[in-house]
Amino acid sequence: MAKYVDGFVLVVPKSKIAAYRTMAAAGARMWKKHGALDYKECIGDDLNPHMGGMPALTFPKLVKLKKGETVAFSYIVYKSRAHRDQVNKKVMAQMDKEYKGKKMPPMPFDMKRMAYGGFKVIVSAGK
Repeated sequence: MAKYVDGFVLVVPKSKIAAYRTMAAAGARMWKKHGALDYKECIGDDLNPHMGGMPALTFPKLVKLKKGETVAFSYIVYKSRAHRDQVNKKVMAQMDKEYKGKKMPPMPFDMKRMAYGGFKVIVSAGK
C-alpha cells in the first residue's frame, strides 16, 4: 500500500493547457520510470462546488485565480518518504543530465503561485 504522496497545486493559463499536458506526460513517464507508483495530473473542472452549504475555501480563492487561468492539481504516489527521496534523486539526476549546458524550457504555469508538499497517507480506500 502506498504510504506517501507529493501533492501540487498550480495556476495554469488556459491558453497553455496543451503545453502543460505535454510537460505533464513527460513528467509522468520520468517519475514512473524511476519507481513512482502512480502519477496524476488533473485540470480544474468544477472549481466552485456546492457542498450542501458547507463553508469551504475554494481553489480559485486559495490561488487568487485570474480571468483566463485555471487550477491544476497533481500528485505522485510512493511507497514511503524514503522511496520518494530515492525516486526524486534519480529524476533530478536524469534532468541534470538531459539539460546539462542547456537552458530549461519555460514552465507553462506560474511558478510563483505553485504550492507543493509531501504527505503521509493516513487513510486509503484504494488497493
